[in-house]
Amino acid sequence: MRHGIGRVEGLLLALLLAVWSVVDTFGQSASTDNRQTIVTAEDFHRAMKEVSNWGRWGKDDELGAANLITTAKRKQELALAKEAVTVSLAHDIIQEAAPDGAFYLDRKVMNVSPTGAADRYQYTGTYHGSVHSHLDALDCHVMHEGKGYNGVSEEEVKAAGGCPRGHINVHKNGIVTRGILFDATRLPGKATPQGWLELGTAIHRGDLEALERIERVKVSPGDVILLYTGRWKRRAALGAWKSAEGWAGYHADVAYFLKDRGVAFIGSDAINDVAPSGLPATVPATPLHRLALAALGVSIFDNLDFEGAAEMARKLKRYEFLFVASPLRIEKGMGSPLNPLAVF
Repeated sequence: MRHGIGRVEGLLLALLLAVWSVVDTFGQSASTDNRQTIVTAEDFHRAMKEVSNWGRWGKDDELGAANLITTAKRKQELALAKEAVTVSLAHDIIQEAAPDGAFYLDRKVMNVSPTGAADRYQYTGTYHGSVHSHLDALDCHVMHEGKGYNGVSEEEVKAAGGCPRGHINVHKNGIVTRGILFDATRLPGKATPQGWLELGTAIHRGDLEALERIERVKVSPGDVILLYTGRWKRRAALGAWKSAEGWAGYHADVAYFLKDRGVAFIGSDAINDVAPSGLPATVPATPLHRLALAALGVSIFDNLDFEGAAEMARKLKRYEFLFVASPLRIEKGMGSPLNPLAVF
């Protein structure tokens, strides 16, 4: 006589296990979602600890999540340059004051002669802010409670007369990896008829997951993710506006997406953080900057211009490309203006 589970009993057992699996998965998912919600000041401070990459690549590490861009990763992503079409991801540098940029590039012609001409470039203030395309240095530009990524302290910066570790020069050999353009105007109900997100529109972690499905991409370790909100299109149509009026951008809960997926860099066509942040006033005004730079070790590209890249991506129906960026070589520098490229 054969012992064991009969066919009917086996089917019932399989069904029961499947139900248990769904219930367990649902329970875990609900628990994870609740844990990864950032609504209160307590949520923010907890997230600073939960997503932290301090010490992950050693106590003296200066690259942070850029360590995930390995040689193998770079070799693999070179294949994305299928059409060999290059598109700038920077906006023209403003040369006069504007509501969204009090500081500008003062370009002065020094001499003009039969043999040629020369001019001088000099910022009237910082290139950081909400109008100049730039890359933030990892360790010093943004700190939380007096410390940047991997523990670089305010006192060390003052003593060094600049960023002693994790400064912009750690990327002097360039950044080469896969870039993914997340076109937030493709999200149902998010964009205006004119094709941009209104000020204060938040892009949450769930929105990035939805865009993966819409664009048929999947973020993997070492990627750069870039958020298109239509900022420059709106500016061209309606004029520049002051930062106090707000920005469309990433919600703080995107930090958990960055951690889970191993994102190396983030960027947007504005300041990256949604403003207002939607968090209590006791939380810094740019919480994702704190979470990304100071905790995760993820450097940030601010105020890039994706109009050309978005047009090309829609034309090719492909939102991934070879991403290339190279900041200026500035020892102890806390960032750099630059002109990144998307190579389709």
